[in-house]
Amino acid sequence: MPTGVAIRDVREHLFGAAERVLLRDGAQGLTSRAVTTEAGVAKGVLHRHFADFDGFLAALIDDRIARLADRAAVLRADAGSGTVIGNLTDVLLDLFGSVATALIGLMIFRDDLRVRLRTAYPGGVPLLSDAAAMVADYLTLERDAGRLLPDADPQMLALTLLGSSHLLAAGRRDTAPQDVTRLVTSVVGPALP
Repeated sequence: MPTGVAIRDVREHLFGAAERVLLRDGAQGLTSRAVTTEAGVAKGVLHRHFADFDGFLAALIDDRIARLADRAAVLRADAGSGTVIGNLTDVLLDLFGSVATALIGLMIFRDDLRVRLRTAYPGGVPLLSDAAAMVADYLTLERDAGRLLPDADPQMLALTLLGSSHLLAAGRRDTAPQDVTRLVTSVVGPALP
């Protein structure tokens, strides 16, 4: 990109470039140079907006976690409509069909990033833990509405769903919807009335 050309939303432009590099080249290929090259900007653009590369990556993960709030609102609104299996399948396909799996791998791969994130997210794996809380909240609503058995444990069901979905999606570009439906049915089916 030529010098002096304004970029509307620099952060989002760089975040999008980072996600493309991460999906294409993996965590080992994600460097500040690769991100700025992918974004078509000078390397200084990234460092003008972020103190260092791990700060950039932490901001990317924070941004993607913040987006879960929108998805959580949609999932809460779905409580009581459709089917529990269908609603959960949709949210898991949405979550793990995105770059979430790659971002989780990135957090595991980069020690300094993981240490930095521990300050803001002291427990669990950021993004994955937030997604589990979102699913647990939804399952609680469904249990309270009588669409799950009264003794169903939303927290344990959510942890099982998220961990299993992560394993199902890890190392794949796309996860087959029927595999996710099968997983959700296996985990949640026994808790349905």
